[in-house]
Amino acid sequence: MESVVNSQWSIVNGCLIAKPHIEAIFHQLKFLCMFLQLNHQKLEAFKSSKVFVLECYKLTKTMPIEEKFGMISQIRRAALSVYLNIAEGASRKSEAERKRYYEIARGSLIEIDAALEIAKELGYLANFNIEMLGKVLIDCFKMLTGLINQKIKA
Repeated sequence: MESVVNSQWSIVNGCLIAKPHIEAIFHQLKFLCMFLQLNHQKLEAFKSSKVFVLECYKLTKTMPIEEKFGMISQIRRAALSVYLNIAEGASRKSEAERKRYYEIARGSLIEIDAALEIAKELGYLANFNIEMLGKVLIDCFKMLTGLINQKIKA
C-alpha cells in the first residue's frame, strides 16, 4: 500500500521511499512476471483466459481430495491449455496455424464446460460460486470464436 508524503517521497509498507525508486521498482516488477512483451498479451481473449485459469484453480481447490488425479487435474490442465494455446497461436505467422491454436483453446473450454456439468451432478460445485467462472468461460468462448472467424485483409 502506497501513501504519498509529497511529490518526491512516498510511504510503501511503512518505509519512506523516494519516488524515482518506486518507479524503478515497479518497472522491474513488471518483468518478474514475464520476460517477453509480445502481441498475445494485448489480446482480450488472452487477458480473459488468465482470469479463467485462476477461477478454475480456485474452483478445484474446493473439490474433494479424491479428485486430485482425476477431475482436478483434468480441469487445471485444460484451463492452462486455453491460456497457453492463445499465447502460442498469436505468435504463429500463418493464419491457418494461428486459427488452429485458437480452435484447440476453444476445444479446451468445451472440455471444461463438460467437466463442470459432471462436477455439478456430483455435488462438487455446491460450495463454490460459479457465476464468475461461467461468465469468463462464455466470454473466452465468444472471443476465440471471433478470432477463429476473423478474416485477414489482404
